[in-house]
Formats: sequence, C-alpha cells, structure tokens
Amino acid sequence: MRLLMTFGAVVVLAGCMQDLGPTGDMLARDAAKGVVNNAVQARFPGVDARPLTDCIIDNASSSEIVQIAQGAVIGANETTTNLIVQIAQRPDTVRCTVNNSLGMSL
Repeated sequence: MRLLMTFGAVVVLAGCMQDLGPTGDMLARDAAKGVVNNAVQARFPGVDARPLTDCIIDNASSSEIVQIAQGAVIGANETTTNLIVQIAQRPDTVRCTVNNSLGMSL
C-alpha cells in the first residue's frame, strides 16, 4: 500500500512541480527520506542516519526531492546516489548535520 501511495505521489509530483502543495510535499519528502536513509546506511553501516537524512532532505530543492523520491519506486541508482552525496556536501547540509549530531546551534 505504501509503495502504491509513493508511486502515485511521485507521478503526481513529477507532473506538477510548481505546486506540490503540503500533502504532496510531505509524501515526496517521506519517500525521499527512505531512499536517503538507505543510501546513508549503505555508506556508513552502524551510524544513525537520521540526522544526515533530515539535513539532506531539508537542503534539497523540490525537484531534487522528487528525483530522489523516484528512487523509492524505480530503485535508487548511481545518479540518485550522486545527487544525495552532492546535497550532503553543501555547506548548509554539513552545518545542519553537525548541529543535529551534537545538539548544538552553530
């Protein structure tokens, strides 16, 4: 059922990028979080991926979120993984990750 909802959300979101709306945005972000979380856990086994995952999603554009969320339906590929790594390396993402991991606000 969740896969069907995710697929539907990705299809709808891909068709109307200008106006995701709060529900569509939430569905896309949730689907993208699953993909990002899996990618982070694959690269860093045993590490709590949630702080980095949240920061990656928070620092991704709407179109990047939709692109990542498509990985939940069709499977993540090298392009998806590279996009996740690029977002993770952005200064705001790094700052967010440090803040979330240490419980600080820098």
